[in-house]
Amino acid sequence: MRVRIIFGLTNKGATVPFHHQFLLSNLVNSLMDKYKSEYRNFDLFNFSGLKGQTKVGKEGLHFYSNKVTLVFSSPNEGFIEFIVKSIFKQQQVEIGKLLLIPLNVEREQMPQVSNETKYICISPLVIISPVDNQVEAKKFLSPTTDSFSDLLYESTMFRMEKSGRYTVEEITSFYKFQIVPDKDYLAKIKEEEKKFARIFPAFDKSEKYEVRGYTFPFVLYAVPAVQQFVFDCGLGIFTHKGFGMLDIANADPNQRTTPYQFTVD
Repeated sequence: MRVRIIFGLTNKGATVPFHHQFLLSNLVNSLMDKYKSEYRNFDLFNFSGLKGQTKVGKEGLHFYSNKVTLVFSSPNEGFIEFIVKSIFKQQQVEIGKLLLIPLNVEREQMPQVSNETKYICISPLVIISPVDNQVEAKKFLSPTTDSFSDLLYESTMFRMEKSGRYTVEEITSFYKFQIVPDKDYLAKIKEEEKKFARIFPAFDKSEKYEVRGYTFPFVLYAVPAVQQFVFDCGLGIFTHKGFGMLDIANADPNQRTTPYQFTVD
């Protein structure tokens, strides 16, 4: 299940860091602690960065739109409801220097997926955990290599098995998995001397790490059950910290939304 939480921005021009996933992760963790939720140690979810009209400045991203959107996703509808209700219990949410007022929520309908689905990254994709190896987590690995795809396969199967939503037999049957990056996009980025892989801050148990995050379009070859999982839960490492959120390429998510009904306790 995937929802778009829409906020009103009360102080136009205010900023957040270029990469502010850790601030959003802190918000989620604070909601879990504040409301003593049964989901306190839950990690089967994913979220985007804040979306709106922005300009780049020395302090980070300046937001100038009236509304700011956060995409939040999880296969657990109860958890989504908990997050939505918890946010709407707040009169105001502060992210960086942004002062946000929760307005409404829209539900995204799951798009049709097949054994071959093209995605774009709407938050950076991390392939190596810095907790396991801080040096390797910052190294560049070409997305065109089998090693890149293999690392994503291993982390995806680990997370699917850990979720308890699939049998051992099902996990074994998900062996078909291949990431194929858009080579034209990579060539264009190189030609324009731009970057699709950067170093980002990440936090785990209050310890700060640095990780390399990748942002590029790619085709994933995998069975629909795996496609559904990565669409709901993200792809790669630290997905519950806002990394690795995907969307379907060449599709407008605004065309597949409906109002999400809920009541705040």
